[in-house]
Amino acid sequence: MQWDPGQYLRYGDERLRPALDLMARVPLDAPSRVVDLGCGPGNVTSILKQRWPQAEVTGVDGSAPMLAKAATAAPGCRFVQADIAAWTPDAPPDLLYSNAALHWLGGHAALFARLLSLLAPGGVLAAQMPAMHDAPIRALQHDIAANGPWAELLTDVDSAPPILEPGAYWDLLKPLSASLDIWETIYLHALRGEDAVVQWASGTSLKPFLDKLPPELRRDYLRAYGDAVRPIYPRRADGTTLLPFRRLFIMATV
Repeated sequence: MQWDPGQYLRYGDERLRPALDLMARVPLDAPSRVVDLGCGPGNVTSILKQRWPQAEVTGVDGSAPMLAKAATAAPGCRFVQADIAAWTPDAPPDLLYSNAALHWLGGHAALFARLLSLLAPGGVLAAQMPAMHDAPIRALQHDIAANGPWAELLTDVDSAPPILEPGAYWDLLKPLSASLDIWETIYLHALRGEDAVVQWASGTSLKPFLDKLPPELRRDYLRAYGDAVRPIYPRRADGTTLLPFRRLFIMATV
């Protein structure tokens, strides 16, 4: 899947807020090695470098277009193109930070245990993931995909799988952690623009569906998806569309 940095950053301020909330809770004063796992366009990588200027900050992502954008956004950082599920650091990091990336990967029991094992002693895994698999913005993508002239083309779409419930992460990570903090936040994103929810989803969860379709079917699928989500996320009288967005935060220290 090829990510579009411009589409992803269309609502950059809204996507940045949970990243900053996660960063604010990191219990490290002066980490030497910081890794932004699934760094995307590098806007958060740049902020990580600003917060810990003495640290070696590395961004890891599988998307070449995202990394090209990141190299411009955070010139003082190093970037590596790699599958984040299989990536191994050159040296144990003090902070593994991941904002809205790990939910794209399955097998979280093995994945999170592996990430903790990569950390230096006293290191921290800080992760934030959308918990929206049951919300209409996500569920309707699959419903629309299964009903239309595009159905055969979308039968094998590999979209983000459901994440675990918070208690499951606690049971998984607590025996492996010296300290563990897990919390949830529901953000009420106030989006501007025409068909704002469609535009939001087109930069993330909707993209695997769109990538499978030729231009004409892509247009029709987007129209059908927009017709379905519009009554659920209506545009307000002032032009704002409100998108409730649930996110899960994990802070584990080894």
